[in-house]
Amino acid sequence: MERYLEFENEHLRKEPLESFDVGDTVDVQVQIREGDKERVQVFNGTVIARRGGGLGESFTVRRIVQGEGVERTFPVHSPKVVGLTVKSRAIIRRAKLYYLRDRTGKGTRLRERLGVRAPKKGNS
Repeated sequence: MERYLEFENEHLRKEPLESFDVGDTVDVQVQIREGDKERVQVFNGTVIARRGGGLGESFTVRRIVQGEGVERTFPVHSPKVVGLTVKSRAIIRRAKLYYLRDRTGKGTRLRERLGVRAPKKGNS
């Protein structure tokens, strides 16, 4: 058990991601490797689920692309996840938002939490 804890602490993320929760709209910066080149690609969408804890913690982000729903699950402590930015926060009453899979258009909107908006980039 002690060796497992050492292993887990060794592989946990050194600098934590920005605090986020289910229902938040986020931009996830993911490192992509194409041949011998590496670049950072942004995947933006709504967090519909968080699961696990410790090294196995992950979250699922959903977005609509050309009328088709796309979901990606990211491990929180993966070195491929370079960063995460919260765009807006929502008022939700469930731990998992799987019901958004059945909805389209305006039905996918969530009520925004006022006063907790993510800071805007620019001169301030």
